[in-house]
Amino acid sequence: MPDRAKILLVDDREENLIALEAILSSLDLVPVRARSGEEALKALLNTEFALILLDVRMPGMDGFETAAHIKRRERTRNIPIIFLTVVDSAPDYAFRGYAAGAVDYLTKPFDPWVLRAKVSVFAELYNMNKRLAEQAALLRERLGHELPPGAGDQASVLPELSRRLLAVEEELSRVRELAQQSGASALRAPLTDLTDRVTRLRAGFDALT
Repeated sequence: MPDRAKILLVDDREENLIALEAILSSLDLVPVRARSGEEALKALLNTEFALILLDVRMPGMDGFETAAHIKRRERTRNIPIIFLTVVDSAPDYAFRGYAAGAVDYLTKPFDPWVLRAKVSVFAELYNMNKRLAEQAALLRERLGHELPPGAGDQASVLPELSRRLLAVEEELSRVRELAQQSGASALRAPLTDLTDRVTRLRAGFDALT
């Protein structure tokens, strides 16, 4: 059973964290709390996250500064960030959020369905990337002839790889539909990249059969 995707929730207010957990409770993921930018950076040292929901206005290290630290680290720079802030925030907050590397920016109070839909798509994309990496590793192993030519277990590798690759292709199609429904335009580029990688993986597999 694969590990469930983890989502980092960063907000200095307890009631906001409780509300976020309630909104996301129907999704198959693990929410992890951080009450400050400093706590968030510590959590990111040892845990892999699919997405970060980051409050902009926090005492001490605010959301923009936290995002800047996240994007500077090699290990965390590619984790998508959705900024959350109240509706009466400064008019340049959205611009600053995107400039800091956020993939989206939502104002409170936000529509729970919209937030769930966006988080669901990013979690699916994360899980698919992990599965794709596993399939690519298996294909590299086969292409590298790590299995002796003509070995008995070689015959079982290709059908298994075919099954897994087909599952990835079907899931990619489902994620595309989810992205379209949620209106998450920020997913266009990563989905295109993922589609290209799956296409190359399929071409490499087809060359073996």
